[in-house]
Amino acid sequence: MKPLSDRTSHFTESVIRYMTRIAYACGAVNLSQGFPDFDPPTALQNRLKEVASAGPHQYALTIGAKNFREAVSRKQERFSGLRYDPEREMVITCGSTEAMMITMMSICNPGDKVVIFSPFYENYTADTILSGATPVYVPLSPEDFSFDPNVLEDAMRQPGVKALILCNPSNPSGKVFTRQELQVIADLAIKYDLYVVTDEVYEHIVFAPNVHTAMATLPGMRERTIECSSLSKTYSITGWRLGYILAPEPIMERIKKVHDFTVVGAASPLQEVGVVAMNFDDSYYRELQTHYTHMKDLFTRGLRDLGFSFKEPQGTYFVMVDISEFGYDRRMANGEFGAVSGIGMSGSGAVRPDELFCMDLARKVGVAAVPGSSFFREPVNHLIRFHFAKKDETLIEALNRLEKVRKLLK
Repeated sequence: MKPLSDRTSHFTESVIRYMTRIAYACGAVNLSQGFPDFDPPTALQNRLKEVASAGPHQYALTIGAKNFREAVSRKQERFSGLRYDPEREMVITCGSTEAMMITMMSICNPGDKVVIFSPFYENYTADTILSGATPVYVPLSPEDFSFDPNVLEDAMRQPGVKALILCNPSNPSGKVFTRQELQVIADLAIKYDLYVVTDEVYEHIVFAPNVHTAMATLPGMRERTIECSSLSKTYSITGWRLGYILAPEPIMERIKKVHDFTVVGAASPLQEVGVVAMNFDDSYYRELQTHYTHMKDLFTRGLRDLGFSFKEPQGTYFVMVDISEFGYDRRMANGEFGAVSGIGMSGSGAVRPDELFCMDLARKVGVAAVPGSSFFREPVNHLIRFHFAKKDETLIEALNRLEKVRKLLK
């Protein structure tokens, strides 16, 4: 038989989804994979019941149902001030995961390079490599997740760089990029003639006084920004897999072709329900921020009371926690855990300290988190990621279990 492509050898399975399986296997509170344990808005549930009976049940247009695309366009213009033509500058996708993947396939040629901030959502590396491109990583400070403009410019001016991926608000760090930071990125993108591919799925989960600014709104960026987003986080429907891409027509023409031959189209009944979500008034988004601020405050206050060190999230529903005090790197080096063998979750070699910590945390303490090293290109092994999109009782149960963490793991 002919040899298989070796592109997938550069990455392993999703560490996030792996930790969810571990959580289920050992009965841990799952604060690893980022999905809520509460219901979506009642209006969506009620409309879903109606659509289940009345339809539509067959294919929508490949680019998305007309009424849903028009609703997305109106909602985007309401919040960003930018109007995207629903016929020429938009496609409805199977979640933002497909949106990012087909965008990268549409703009990258084999041998191109793509700049990625580190830490990063794990799919970005896979998207880049599967598109035939090579990732170029720019580190964010683990302390405050800021970047050095000079380091960024060094990366962006390399020969063959086609694009930069920007997650804002950022998973996993919870960072919201300031307008000044975005301007630095925009100026360099224009200077070196690059696309900026944005992942803005957490645009409505931002904590005061931070403010989300869409990259495409900056001067000169409308024509070179490809915005990927979804309904998953804002409307608590991660399982519906409804997303979209907004981009100028010349780029969108390529994206539509890849989308058509990849998935044909997103689920038509769910697009019909999605129209309701797009038409929610401003009160929904105020209540959403209030709800997520409450969950963030409850969980981070609990972590603080338990003596954990972390960077306060500015947006998203993630928090990165420092586990240095548990000394897993030193203890592993000293052989305290015995022989720790096998390939680490990242697929890049031996088990890392934060990976072993997360396994112990799930099995011995009963709380599942994601090892931070899966998000970093640099050797960062002292951070783990929790998510807090959970009911109060779930977060309180997790905090109660974490009270025992020093007794059981230190």
